[in-house]
Amino acid sequence: MRLSLTNVVQITQRNLNSFRRHFSIGRKTYQRQETIPNVFDRQAKFKQRERTCLDPEHQVYSYVHERVAQSLVDRIFDIKRTFHSVLDLGCGRGLCASELTQDVIKRLTMIDNSARMLDQIRPPVEENGHDGMEIVKRQFDDEQFSGDENSYDLVYSCLNLHWINDLPGVFRRVLHMLKKDAPFIGAMYASDTLYELRVALQLAETEREGGFSPHVSPFVEPPDIGSLLQRTGYNIVTLDLDEIHIDYPSMFELMFDLKGMGENNCSWNRRLTLKRETLLAAQAIYQNMYGNQDGSIPATYRILYFIGWKPDPSQKSPAKRGSANVSFKDIDKVLSVTKSN
Repeated sequence: MRLSLTNVVQITQRNLNSFRRHFSIGRKTYQRQETIPNVFDRQAKFKQRERTCLDPEHQVYSYVHERVAQSLVDRIFDIKRTFHSVLDLGCGRGLCASELTQDVIKRLTMIDNSARMLDQIRPPVEENGHDGMEIVKRQFDDEQFSGDENSYDLVYSCLNLHWINDLPGVFRRVLHMLKKDAPFIGAMYASDTLYELRVALQLAETEREGGFSPHVSPFVEPPDIGSLLQRTGYNIVTLDLDEIHIDYPSMFELMFDLKGMGENNCSWNRRLTLKRETLLAAQAIYQNMYGNQDGSIPATYRILYFIGWKPDPSQKSPAKRGSANVSFKDIDKVLSVTKSN
């Protein structure tokens, strides 16, 4: 089947939008208390992550996780308080823990569903002020964990939540375990992450095979996460987005690195193989549509950072509607009076 590039782009864009709406965490899903969608094969993801632990050079592929871990820890440090009991949800190899210091964190509980990942946690104690920080490692399914109510001053999760099927359930359990006025801070891949790879594969597969299947896992829309946090019961929800752009020699190096990170696709409707000619066509399309002048190809990682607080009467709340004593229509007059004074 041969299609013009214009027709293929139109077909792919139409199906891509439908695919994203289907897997995004929409309002209606949780307002109606419908069944949580089973998008990801959690056992396949477990095996993918376990496989990365067998690679003696696994740290070579940690560059995205390290960058995001540093940014997330910066957000923790922005909160000027000492956290006596902290939970690292889906800790992986403890990249966030390696950036934390004992003067901020007193006791850190790290949970992950992979025992091999936990065994590979090696925080640089001497270099980064870990001396005196109590670290507890526990193997739990990060979708089915449990804990005592009001037991943590802080819960954070770095690049783990995008593989969770039951996000509402996880958010509720975290809220249950947080103390009052304690934050939940997270980082997860957001929509349009690896959009270049997704488009190239879909165009190539549509042209060569007459249709396509998802080869890049679906990602959440930022507004949906904000709404979900608020509906779960979090207060003072804040979201911000960051983009990481990395150049690769070709599409194949990108796909190889994703496998090394343990970030390869695990959606249930994934296709396990692709024809050689389809992959070569995808590389050519990727290079033609997005390639750099030096022959490399860019990949975009779109990171959503969020923070939500467990409610407490001491927290500031928005003023009640209609309580303002100055109209926005008069804002120019107010500013002019202020300047003159």
